[in-house]
Amino acid sequence: MSSQLVSKVDVDLPDAPSITAHRPYLRRVGMAVGLVVVLALPWFVYPPVAMDIAAWALFAISVDLLLGYTGLLSFGHAAFWGTSAYTTGLIAIHAGVPFPVAVVGGAVCAMILAVPTGYLAVRRTGIYFAMVTLAFAQMIYFIANQWRSVTGGENGLQGIPKAFFGIELVETESFYFYYAALPIILIGVAIAWRTVNSPFGRVLVAIRDNPARARALGYDVERYKIMVFVISAGLAGLAGGVFSASHGFASLQELIWTTSGKVVLITVLGGIGTLWGGPVGAALVVLLEDKLASSGFNGIGIITGAIFVIIVLAFRHGIWGTARNGIGAWLRSRRRARQDA
Repeated sequence: MSSQLVSKVDVDLPDAPSITAHRPYLRRVGMAVGLVVVLALPWFVYPPVAMDIAAWALFAISVDLLLGYTGLLSFGHAAFWGTSAYTTGLIAIHAGVPFPVAVVGGAVCAMILAVPTGYLAVRRTGIYFAMVTLAFAQMIYFIANQWRSVTGGENGLQGIPKAFFGIELVETESFYFYYAALPIILIGVAIAWRTVNSPFGRVLVAIRDNPARARALGYDVERYKIMVFVISAGLAGLAGGVFSASHGFASLQELIWTTSGKVVLITVLGGIGTLWGGPVGAALVVLLEDKLASSGFNGIGIITGAIFVIIVLAFRHGIWGTARNGIGAWLRSRRRARQDA
């Protein structure tokens, strides 16, 4: 029965944004180019900044799973990013395990937190869903701020070690830390890609486009929303754990509501429903903030805000989304030209 329903969705509902009519070899070429860029990034960008780009890229991808593929706007994803950041630090400090193990522990903690949060949030839609997630995130922020004996309060959790299976990657070895942490980011991206390019992902798009029809086909819409919410939280947790390990500390900044707003902005700038948009938006935002900060300019918010407004107005579907649509239109025009000839 389930396979029949999936087939029904495949026939009647539109494709997910990432499942397009592009030729397979173009997709493979794009993935190969993206992998080369990721591997070469710390050779052209300061390694800690490159690591920030990678972490924020995965964070944006986790938000895009909800916003672009399920139609759920979360303003509380900083709760999972920050919870994992603190948990990763606590595990690394007190258990003395390699940082990848601590990061996985942080992601698991974020997923556990997402179960009750998602159970209550998915019963609402639109702005009400966003407000419920924001309220939960603010609760976690308040708890972290008050639980000073564990989190350090306003001082944060400092001195997170970067042990890598017997090797201590100190601050001066940030170049090597990037390549040690990169597999975690790539695994998270692979999980996201497999999620959207599967029958499960097709159902998510069906729920996004027409939840009433998805219910009529026999799908438990709330259960699917909770499942993707937990997956999204896990990916955000992986990103947050890597971020805190990279910087060697976790602070309340990771839990504050502006962090949730920043990652939503990154997702929209890159293009929702694309997966590639997250890395593009993350690179733009992180590099821009780094350049402005290193120049000593005080009005970073004014400049970045103006640039972001211009980009949103100029690229209706985000940077990558607009580029993807343009390439698709060009391929279709070439195909028609060959047919006419």
